[in-house]
Amino acid sequence: MSNSSISFVKGATILAVTGIVARIIGAVFRIVLAAILGDEGIGLYMYAYPIYSTLLVISTAGIPVALSKLMAESIALKDYREALRVFRVAFYILTLTGLVITLVLFLGAEYFADSIVKDLEAVYPLIAISPAIFFVTIMAALRGFFQGQQNMMPTAASQLLEQLVRVAFSIFLVFMLLPMGLEFAAAGATSGAAAGGLAGFLLLLVFYLRKRRKLFILAGQQEGHNPDPVGRIIRRIFSLAIPVTIGGLVIPLISLIDLAVVPRQLQAAGFDLETARALYGQLTGMAGPVVYFPNVIALALSISLVPAISEAFALQNRNLIQSRADIAVKLTVFFSLPSALGLYLLAEPITILLYNNAAAGYSLAYMSWSVIPLCLYVTTTGLIQGLGRPIIPALNMLYGGLVKTGLAWFLTAVPSLNVGGAALASVIGIGVAAALNLYYVYRLTGWKGRIRELVLFPGIAVLAMSIFVYISYYGIIRLAGPLLTAGRLNAFATLASILIGIIVYSLILLFSGGLSRDELHMVPVIGQRLAKLAERLRLARFQNGVDM
Repeated sequence: MSNSSISFVKGATILAVTGIVARIIGAVFRIVLAAILGDEGIGLYMYAYPIYSTLLVISTAGIPVALSKLMAESIALKDYREALRVFRVAFYILTLTGLVITLVLFLGAEYFADSIVKDLEAVYPLIAISPAIFFVTIMAALRGFFQGQQNMMPTAASQLLEQLVRVAFSIFLVFMLLPMGLEFAAAGATSGAAAGGLAGFLLLLVFYLRKRRKLFILAGQQEGHNPDPVGRIIRRIFSLAIPVTIGGLVIPLISLIDLAVVPRQLQAAGFDLETARALYGQLTGMAGPVVYFPNVIALALSISLVPAISEAFALQNRNLIQSRADIAVKLTVFFSLPSALGLYLLAEPITILLYNNAAAGYSLAYMSWSVIPLCLYVTTTGLIQGLGRPIIPALNMLYGGLVKTGLAWFLTAVPSLNVGGAALASVIGIGVAAALNLYYVYRLTGWKGRIRELVLFPGIAVLAMSIFVYISYYGIIRLAGPLLTAGRLNAFATLASILIGIIVYSLILLFSGGLSRDELHMVPVIGQRLAKLAERLRLARFQNGVDM
């Protein structure tokens, strides 16, 4: 396996591990927040995020992805001076846009609350979250600087610090402001995003001041440089950034449409305003974060893939592009399939464990199936962006979003489905986008997925896992029922079943021959030992001569 490949896998692993830790911290935060604010308070808290997310995408304008790609291409061609010039231009642009969009949200909070949310109590959470846009935007520029060099450690460290500060600051303010009313407590919760953004930016600035020296030395030693005019650099950045922005806007816009459609259609189904708000909170504030948890691995792969594919594309190495596409899609299937089925089987126990809310399990059961297409869409988007075609995944998600919106309008209004209808619409809509992305990966790279590796091996493993998870959960409930309280019993049975499921799935995947020697080598820390054990037992398939 090549050094560049090791760098790609290592970068994805660092981001994935950090992302998982950050999500766990976020999950604990949601538990505490749900216990303090309740369904209605969570609904108010979540009202701010679709608007914030949409404006944040506009603020960053896809520039960090473009920066990562263009820097990776310049570095692959050993044009270090150009890489630094691209970074400087991108940083100035992001600083300006971050400041402008922050002011738009701060000054227009009442307008957004009245015209989009249709709930004036959302004004305070919107005002509180507005400064986060500026800090997160300039932080994104520094992350793009490091990602372009395929150095994911600064991004990972800043993500972790950002999350820790956000959670601590939010919980402190929620307790301080709760006596003033739910809307003020929700504002305290959203203000944590600004505090976390500031902390993450300061840490990245320290990394930048310490790590920039190496690139500056290489640029100084470079012989012969024909610099592009600033105007051309700006055009190159925006030719990539605008399609990425369009694609990034689609998901927040879909969330905005959900914000306008779902509560309204729930009321059309016969629910009153308070119940509709609570159901929306269960769907977006409780089921949503759980479903998006596995996506952290796909996101890590996607972030690492952009510079990795860009490097291979700049070097015109088609075999390297195909091999990286193959491992990325395969890894995505391997972790998304068991995640989806596990969430479906344990939907209600998980929501009881996390939120002490059995009703939210209904939304989670429907939403769980979106894990597979969502992860595939995110991973393949990184692949396609790395090839310099960012408009393709943007259009594909737009098509999927249109399907989702149309279905959500009708299905949510069905009383027997209610928020389950909105969740089902999401599954189908994201599925359309993922299928289109996979088609274009095939067209652009020549990659062909093998049914045996993508369906048969993980299918056998996940079937066995499902049986063991079901038996273990209900077996523990029956055996330990007389010994534990209801809450502790559910927590023990749920966590034990998840652990058993992970072990069974991994062993079946290994013993079925679903993993090759090179893929086992990619496993962090224990990869080499696993590969040797598998070879000794004749379990691992060999892939010789393939540069991953």
